[in-house]
Amino acid sequence: MYVQIDLDDRAGTLRVSAHGMPTVELVRAPGTTPDPHIPIGTRKRDLLTLTVDGEPARIRPSRGRLLRRSYRVDAHVGGVRYRLVPCGYIDSRLIREGRPLGTLESSGDGRVDEDWAPGTVPEPLDRAVGTALAAAFGTGAAPWWETLGDIVGELIP
Repeated sequence: MYVQIDLDDRAGTLRVSAHGMPTVELVRAPGTTPDPHIPIGTRKRDLLTLTVDGEPARIRPSRGRLLRRSYRVDAHVGGVRYRLVPCGYIDSRLIREGRPLGTLESSGDGRVDEDWAPGTVPEPLDRAVGTALAAAFGTGAAPWWETLGDIVGELIP
């Protein structure tokens, strides 16, 4: 199934749509300065608005610090809980209601590759929300020990 991903990092807008799939829109508050390391421009939940087929949904990106887990993004859509959390350098695991659905990969360029777990047939909502989260925040993260090593390396002359 072809999924249309329209990401405007400067304006802070993302729209994910496809035939037979709900439309997901994520918008950064107008007038805010974007963080160039985050495709949608921010991880501050107060500056983000998420809608699915025009209905409001909740989004809670974590701060993104030392641990991979700190880069997780939670979304609550129509009573369904989703989490996208890094599981490697370039990919993140999509979880619905505590159950892993598969992995997604996006470098923040508006494209998302998906690899669903064996035996898993994602629902249209799963694909729409997962694609939007991956496109908006990117996927993957370095392990904590590597990040810490980089920080220490920068401090030593």
